[in-house]
Amino acid sequence: MLIDLRSDTVTRPTPAMLDAMAAAQVGDDVFGEDPSINALEELATQMFGMEKALFCPSGTMTNQIAIKCHTQPGDEVICDELSHVYQYEGGGIASNAGASVRLLQGNRGQLNAELVSSGINNPDDVHKAVSRLVVVENTANRGGGSYYQWEDLVRIGEVARKNNLSYHIDGARLFNALVATNQTAQQYGHLFDSISICLSKGLGAPVGSLLLGKADFIKKARRVRKVFGGGMRQAGMLAAAGTYALQHHVDRLQIDHNHAKAIAEVLSGKSFIKSILPVETNILIAECNADFDLPGFINQMREKGILFFSLSPNRFRMVTHLDITSDMIHTLTETIKSFN
Repeated sequence: MLIDLRSDTVTRPTPAMLDAMAAAQVGDDVFGEDPSINALEELATQMFGMEKALFCPSGTMTNQIAIKCHTQPGDEVICDELSHVYQYEGGGIASNAGASVRLLQGNRGQLNAELVSSGINNPDDVHKAVSRLVVVENTANRGGGSYYQWEDLVRIGEVARKNNLSYHIDGARLFNALVATNQTAQQYGHLFDSISICLSKGLGAPVGSLLLGKADFIKKARRVRKVFGGGMRQAGMLAAAGTYALQHHVDRLQIDHNHAKAIAEVLSGKSFIKSILPVETNILIAECNADFDLPGFINQMREKGILFFSLSPNRFRMVTHLDITSDMIHTLTETIKSFN
């Protein structure tokens, strides 16, 4: 039995999802003629109360398209220093949009209104880049799956609008936040200028993300997607998986959250664990004592069929998902208990 906790991107389609994919009607999406993609995009717009959506191969692409559409070369993007758009998208802000970045040191990957306000450049100062876009990430990957309080997102939005900045959310794991907080997709649709949601993480689809926004924004985004090489043809089978995920895999995310908390409870009792970031959703990040052999621990666990990886010499991450069962959690926790 393989227990793969490296990421929630390692999931495989369920039998029911495969059936939905096999039954999907397809057409040429670059011509706007794929009925399954059109249905997925319409479903997403209804969920969030936004005008249009665009299906893309990845969350990196949806984020990068959004940044490209919101900015001009030489503009500045404000985000947390741990954010995915900066840390894990290959320098795309610079190479794709020609924009610079103002990195802010938030709390577990989360910004606040005061911090954002302090990072906005004076638009009349010709020495400074023009602050144009605020990007937040919910949940925050490097923050241990931490989620924003709704009031904090609203206050950041007020600062952005007061200063004529666009407001984008990297919602790769947004549904984890919605399930954990009882916030609604409609609230987010009314607050943000653009939203990126990933279908291939906790929701379990094999491929795909969606970018949502106003009709004119998505029209521009569709052109940028083509420039980025993201125009797909008969991709309706992938879209059908995304539709199935949105319809059937959202509420079950609470199971993943419970599993992550169960792992944290066992780890917190081990002498080699120095601290664990608060486990709010499906990501667990733990810090080991400086003298602990973390590479050795990871290798020993791998030999037992348990996969995860380190983030630094003394930190590691585990991510739960729909392919992780309660029996696997029992096996994992019993194995952890055997380590001193």
